[in-house]
Amino acid sequence: MKRADVDRFFERLARQSPAPRGELEHHSPYTLLVAVVLSAQATDVGVNKVTPALFAVAHTPHKMIALGRGRLRSLIKSIGLFNTKADNIIRLSQILIDQHGGEVPTERDALEALPGVGRKTASVVRNMAFGEPDIAVDTHIFRLCNRTGLAPGRTPVAVADKLVQVVPETRKLHAHHWLILHGRYVCKARKPLCPSCLVADLCRYKAKTIA
Repeated sequence: MKRADVDRFFERLARQSPAPRGELEHHSPYTLLVAVVLSAQATDVGVNKVTPALFAVAHTPHKMIALGRGRLRSLIKSIGLFNTKADNIIRLSQILIDQHGGEVPTERDALEALPGVGRKTASVVRNMAFGEPDIAVDTHIFRLCNRTGLAPGRTPVAVADKLVQVVPETRKLHAHHWLILHGRYVCKARKPLCPSCLVADLCRYKAKTIA
């Protein structure tokens, strides 16, 4: 996609939603971190169904450790891979206590050193909790970037690296949410809503839907 088209792309998304927000429910950097870890290979809707009860009893690393693996598993058992996720959440909570004074670190390397936290999770936390202009690439953003020609790449890492290059500096703070929401609700996997898409004329997708 040409630079002028990239600028128009984000200008239109920004005009529609000047201050987009993520859909995972959270109250702090820690609860956001836990929610994002839970969201791996799961939907935000599914995660939001279990986190109110979880965060009512364990919204800090210390309280999560006190809750314990067994009780945590029972609270998140409706989410895929809940056993592994419960183990990771207990382990990362202990690391936060032992190495970071119970606080979620802002540094990427420190975040990615936590169990169950990779590049995408670290980017989401840095962006949403700390206002860093990071762009996480999930399945929706990966599909949108390749389909539209905004930032094509064979892997999520390749797409993320390309987005760093092409997204205007003034748009990087909100780019993650604009892209994920557009991919989730407009540029859908099975049948994109091309007729109602704000950026359809800029998109390189050849098989656009008519209705």
